[in-house]
Amino acid sequence: MTVLRAARVFTGEQEFSPGEVVLAGDRIVGVGPAVAGRAVDVDLGDATLAPGFVDAHCHGAAGRAFSEDPDAVLAFHRAHGTTSMIASLVSEPLDILHEQIARLAPLVRDGSLAGIHLEGPWLAAAYKGAHAEEHLRDPDPAEVRAALDAGAGTVRMVTVAAERPGGPAAIALLRERGVVAALGHTAANHAVAVAAIDAGVTGATHLFNAMPPLHHRDPGPVLALLNDPRVWLEVIQDGVHLSPDLVAWLFDVCPKRLVLISDAMAATGCCDGAYRIGSLPVEVRNGIALLAGTDTLAGSTLTLDVALGHAVAAGVDWRAAVRSLTVQPARYLGLTDVGELRPGAKADLVALDGDWQVTGVWHRGRHVDTHPGLGSVTATR
Repeated sequence: MTVLRAARVFTGEQEFSPGEVVLAGDRIVGVGPAVAGRAVDVDLGDATLAPGFVDAHCHGAAGRAFSEDPDAVLAFHRAHGTTSMIASLVSEPLDILHEQIARLAPLVRDGSLAGIHLEGPWLAAAYKGAHAEEHLRDPDPAEVRAALDAGAGTVRMVTVAAERPGGPAAIALLRERGVVAALGHTAANHAVAVAAIDAGVTGATHLFNAMPPLHHRDPGPVLALLNDPRVWLEVIQDGVHLSPDLVAWLFDVCPKRLVLISDAMAATGCCDGAYRIGSLPVEVRNGIALLAGTDTLAGSTLTLDVALGHAVAAGVDWRAAVRSLTVQPARYLGLTDVGELRPGAKADLVALDGDWQVTGVWHRGRHVDTHPGLGSVTATR
């Protein structure tokens, strides 16, 4: 067994000051107040020990997309505190998408990935964002079923534009298969969004981004997603996709439904320059990823430790911010043994200093080597 002690241990629900977490193999076997006189293997001093971060929406890092080099992407984000990840795939021709799913599926089965997210191709052309329009299509339930079958149970989430023909039936299919249906890259009006939630939508793919804005006469999907307690709300807190003041307001009105995501693309952790997302060229300037020659955002260069720092700097209580990176995304995705520090859960932990910088990571009970100057390599800090 390994005993970790820190000035604060935050389980995701409870706080112990000081506290200890006891690991045995790849599991947590104890968590609670520090025990006087007990031998400690790792004393983290004046640090906060929290659950490892859970990223429900990520495309890549370290110069690679998940479809190219998933091991490199996983290693990079893990060094920044993210111990559970979904591999998000952008819109592609169906045969290529099936091949990508099949290549990633073994990593889901062995536990390296928490699942696969299909962010397309069943999206709205008017709100396509960084998706190639020629690959977009109506969400025919037969096509959606074929994609799920290609993953043999490893596809955990699908983003759908509910207003396209076949949308409601595709959402119902996803619900029947136990797959998270997320509304996003959508032109849905308010009524269509409400019906989509009733049909089975439980997620908002990067709320506010790639959907009609909230309007006083035509509230669109945003109001429906905000109003319904069945919906988890993804938020990109990089200081670019949303105003920090808006994010702080969201934490005030619906803190227990927010899920901070990275939406990171291949340029995360790299210098400015030319990259790609799917088949589209991307130019990264000052750490901001844009479709080449446009002002359209193409994902982010964010890591979740940076998202945490941005949230706290915006005035969000650190406990609420940590929950939005741990407990809440785990529940959103239906993951039962990550996102919390409790006996029986996987031994995934992150140590944070007073500035919310990552100082240590444990993944499945093993200490992870972190990069020197961790947290400073992403230009959005």
